[in-house]
Amino acid sequence: MVILNQPNVGNGMIRAMPEEEFFVSGHRACAGCGATILLRHITKAAGKDTIIVNATGCMEVVSTPYPETSWRLPWIHGAFQNNSAIASGIAEALKIQGKKTKVICIGGDGATFDIGFGTLSGALERGHDFLYICYDNEAYQNTGVQRSGATPKYANTTTSPAEKKVHGKTELKKPLPLIIAAHRAPYVATASVSHIPDLYAKIKKALSIEGPKYLQIFATCPTGWYSDISKSIEIPRMAVQARVYPLYEIVNGKLKFTVEVNNPIPVKDYLKTQGRFKHLTEEEIAEIQKNVDSEWNKLKTLEKLEGIF
Repeated sequence: MVILNQPNVGNGMIRAMPEEEFFVSGHRACAGCGATILLRHITKAAGKDTIIVNATGCMEVVSTPYPETSWRLPWIHGAFQNNSAIASGIAEALKIQGKKTKVICIGGDGATFDIGFGTLSGALERGHDFLYICYDNEAYQNTGVQRSGATPKYANTTTSPAEKKVHGKTELKKPLPLIIAAHRAPYVATASVSHIPDLYAKIKKALSIEGPKYLQIFATCPTGWYSDISKSIEIPRMAVQARVYPLYEIVNGKLKFTVEVNNPIPVKDYLKTQGRFKHLTEEEIAEIQKNVDSEWNKLKTLEKLEGIF
């Protein structure tokens, strides 16, 4: 077992990580890719008796160039729009057979926030027993860094370019965890590649609960974020410390923060680590700070309720 030691994580009970690898070296991911780090730890937490359904996207492309694979688990490639439907069918087949094999569906924000949302919503409504994990790198990175529903306001992408009149994307990021929770999923959570013990504990907890579960994980993309590949853990940690990416879980409708940030760093410090935000004016940075503070306060208000849905 590998012993983990990381401060300031609410789910810090998990301190040991199995040494056996189920997502191995040899993939074609970019240097500094946060999503591949996540795949390694997701599969470690899930263990051997697991089936992976992987939507089209970066992680599908880099991990399975025919005839090679980085997966040491049963793995199925689904399209953007139907990976949740595939996972639903597998989960029902296993149920009929009386097997307890875990099913994990993995997609980027294109397959989750946008193109694949319809089948994800249907699977949640029907109550299939699987865990959906979104590696949230905030754009369609695999196909050329296009904006998605996960892209934050003012971020520069190839389809929301920062120009003189329009400074990047004009819309706010979609609050997908709350949308998923509104489907009455028994477990919904956010996590980050910067907080591995918290991530590990949430995966273990999700897999112990019957029914549809959703986990959204912040994953660095140096290619699309124009960021330093050596800071692929530091940058998402700053996102958590700036309250840009709050870490919480919603269990049967009850929201609870798993990482408290009582003395946040300025959002500006986080933004300046990435080229996708280098065009921002002081007024736009102030607006982003205001939005971040507002969203944090809304979540803290929801935490005080007995149930939010």
